[in-house]
Amino acid sequence: MASVPYLKKVYLEKVVPELIKSRGYTNIHQVPNLKKIVLNSAFKAEADKGHMAEVVKDITKLSGQKPIITKASKSVAAFKVREGMPLGCVVTLRGARMWEFYLRLTAVALPMIRDFRGTSNRLDGRGNYSLGIADHTIFPETQADGSQRANVGMDVIIVTSANTDDEGRELLRLLGMPFRRSSAADAAAATATAAAKA
Repeated sequence: MASVPYLKKVYLEKVVPELIKSRGYTNIHQVPNLKKIVLNSAFKAEADKGHMAEVVKDITKLSGQKPIITKASKSVAAFKVREGMPLGCVVTLRGARMWEFYLRLTAVALPMIRDFRGTSNRLDGRGNYSLGIADHTIFPETQADGSQRANVGMDVIIVTSANTDDEGRELLRLLGMPFRRSSAADAAAATATAAAKA
């Protein structure tokens, strides 16, 4: 029997009871959950085959599964794009790979960003969260060893079963997403600290 990913255990043992308590759910199936994580990276129109192969290799290392190459559906002369030209790669993570990637993203990769102050806390209106990463070498699997020709940027889309942004934000926060605190929250924390010292 395959072992349950660590973060999924945390979700089942700590996050679910906390969400039921804070949100007043009457059924365990109402509790929002992670559905999938999509990684998407684009190539430049003038990129050569060697660069494309390197991007695919790096995304494969990060995700643990081979991405699909996305191709242009029509030609756009202004962008030097021809129909059928490879434009990027995309991979969808579900199950154990999804939980493991989320843990590495929040606990290891994001804190490695220089001067990191937290991620934006804006969701898409339906409980899903998108995050842009400019440099893939924040992940330990792809540490720059001098062989990379360029940094690979990517979009990380986290799809949840939440119905609202508030539900989705609370789920992701409890699972370790380091959201940037709002200025109001910072002011409240400063006031609480000052009152504790007095």
